[in-house]
Amino acid sequence: MRQVILDTETTGLDPAEGHRLVEIGCIELVNRRPTGRTFHRYLNPERDIDEGALAVHGITRAQLETEAKFDAVAAELLEFIAGAELVIHNAAFDVGFLNAELARLAEGQDAGAGEGGGPRRIEALCRVLDTLTLARSMHPGQRNSLDALCKRYGVDNSKRELHGAMLDARILVDVYLAMTGGQSALALGETQAQRDALASAVRTPRVGLALKVVAASAEELSAHEAMLAALDKASGGKCLFRVA
Repeated sequence: MRQVILDTETTGLDPAEGHRLVEIGCIELVNRRPTGRTFHRYLNPERDIDEGALAVHGITRAQLETEAKFDAVAAELLEFIAGAELVIHNAAFDVGFLNAELARLAEGQDAGAGEGGGPRRIEALCRVLDTLTLARSMHPGQRNSLDALCKRYGVDNSKRELHGAMLDARILVDVYLAMTGGQSALALGETQAQRDALASAVRTPRVGLALKVVAASAEELSAHEAMLAALDKASGGKCLFRVA
């Protein structure tokens, strides 16, 4: 399965108010392993950056004056993400900005339009997995920001003094893998030689090995039953140990 971890930085909060993308970061995974392929661009938004956004990512308009505009990188971006499942934290935000950029592009040139003359939309090119929605279903009532998830899953985000699309995408790779089965992330450091050695390993038969089985005493069984009764009472008859 091909997935692309994606994050963006912007000039503000709402594309409907004319805010634009200033950075896009993407990391490709195939079968839950980073392939080494990435897409990273800073963008000239052709407008000022809100103070609130500047405080988040620290990217100034002056730094972006010589960067490419979205229309110059759109084709390469769409080629990179097409057909993949996009993994995004708070996907509505990033997808909303990407769709707004594509709509703006379609207004300016026919090549930016999809079938029927309308603008392309991210949802038509890719499946989208929102890790914020996933985290809320897994940890209801808890904080599920990317920083909170890093703390919960032991992901190092000590270098995240400011947000950055590529930095946050790299952090989200580790968080997503940990949320959905962290053993895949642990296997990333395996060399081919190690995998070959594991594949050729031979199981050694355990001849004459007798395992000692220790049964609970009557006293221990009685204490266990008393504890189950207390749990059953406290849970209103929902003690799972008593379910046949």
